[in-house]
Amino acid sequence: MSYYITTPIYYVNAEPHLGHAYSTIAADILARHMRQRGEDVFFLTGTDEHGEPVAQAAEKLGLEPRELADRNAPHFRELMPRINASNDFFIRTTDPEHEAKVREIVQRVHDYGHVYEGSYEGWYCPRCADFKTESELGEGNTCPIHKIPVERKREENWFFRLSAFQEQLERLYAERPDFVRPAARYNEALSFIEGGLEDVSLSRPKLTWGVELPWDPSQVIYVWFDALLNYVTALSYARDGEDLTERFWPAFHIIGKDILKFHAVYWPAFLLAAGYEVPRRMFIHGFLLMEGHKMSKSLGNVLDPFEVIDRFGADALRYYCFREVPFGRDGSVSAAGFEARYETELANEYGNLASRTLAMVGQFRDGVVPDAAPDPALLEGADGLAGLDEAVRDLLDRAELTQALEQIWARVRRLNRYVEETRPWDLAKQEADQGGAGDRLDAVLYSLAEGLRVLALLLHAYIPEAGDRLLDALAEPDRGLAAFGSRAGGQRVGELPPLFPKIEAAPAA
Repeated sequence: MSYYITTPIYYVNAEPHLGHAYSTIAADILARHMRQRGEDVFFLTGTDEHGEPVAQAAEKLGLEPRELADRNAPHFRELMPRINASNDFFIRTTDPEHEAKVREIVQRVHDYGHVYEGSYEGWYCPRCADFKTESELGEGNTCPIHKIPVERKREENWFFRLSAFQEQLERLYAERPDFVRPAARYNEALSFIEGGLEDVSLSRPKLTWGVELPWDPSQVIYVWFDALLNYVTALSYARDGEDLTERFWPAFHIIGKDILKFHAVYWPAFLLAAGYEVPRRMFIHGFLLMEGHKMSKSLGNVLDPFEVIDRFGADALRYYCFREVPFGRDGSVSAAGFEARYETELANEYGNLASRTLAMVGQFRDGVVPDAAPDPALLEGADGLAGLDEAVRDLLDRAELTQALEQIWARVRRLNRYVEETRPWDLAKQEADQGGAGDRLDAVLYSLAEGLRVLALLLHAYIPEAGDRLLDALAEPDRGLAAFGSRAGGQRVGELPPLFPKIEAAPAA
């Protein structure tokens, strides 16, 4: 089965921050998990390089828009390996292949009769590149996201007949209640649709930085339609000489809540107008907040993911983002929060569990995992390991990344308690002193090593670097998911340096 997952594409008007990393890591966790399940996965990310936000940012710097795009796009591309994103392709909307395919699809929508010429007047936020309705405005006619005054604009342009798709979108939402998740975002999108759809601008007449309309070169395609089409256009040229559209479309989109309207309303309508199947599903996540606001370069409240990775490592960043903030909601993050999660959970709970388990197998069984049955005490109960792999599958099918991680972490803590309950060192002493307790020690050590293997496989999508090192030490060549007790003992474990070594305190500001 194919699984196509996408991130939003990111504006190149500034360098990447943690908010960009967040969306990408979320998509990467799902892509990695689906590969573990044997799915045929394609994972797309990239940059959105046209439109007014980029043109204005370039003008302020005394640059041409192309110069700014070429300067900043590499920073986003470089972010991907730094956060261990396993994307299959990185698209830039200035790619000539993308621009050509956009013109082809927009021309098709025109030829099918879904476009007309007209005039528009409304409130416009240049940083959102979006016309706002009265109900969407903040206090004092401001953009609620960027906290800047909106502008009143009147334009003669080409329109997309969004209103013609009112009934089809209502039917789509009625038939597919999981089309948009979480449920609150589904309700928000449906409410927008049921409020009555109005036709929307397809082009902008006063911009030169964009893809020209094929039938009217005096105008460029509205940046949102140009950008949304990347999810389709990338499949046509991501691999030389091969069109992957039939193999992978439709997509599962991971997006932020600020672009819900475009993805959950405009996008399916535009796909229907162009003769494409609507997306498989989309998951709308909230904002990572600092000082009570969404991270934004324009607000000056960002965490630099490169700095975080330099100090804590990519695994710690990936883990923290989905442990600290429930995926789908807004939540506050901080540098202090990273350090606390790193030390208490990654280093102490998980890292120490791995070190102790391998050390005890090495000390008490000469490095060979005993061949024994799993301890029934670890199977049942709210934090038992029986059926954990299936529970995680079900949660990640719904993109519930935080809930899945909580399920796994409850078992990390269960294994730590199990060590204290069974006290393998005492069992080893009894065995040495009295010649007894050997079978019990075998069962305990096998259960610890096997439980650790299963957890490492389930956590691999979240913390792949640490996962690979631990699985190698456990002599586990496979990276697929596994049920507790599915592998017998007999393998020889290796040594493992600390998975999450102690970090130095941050220097005082």
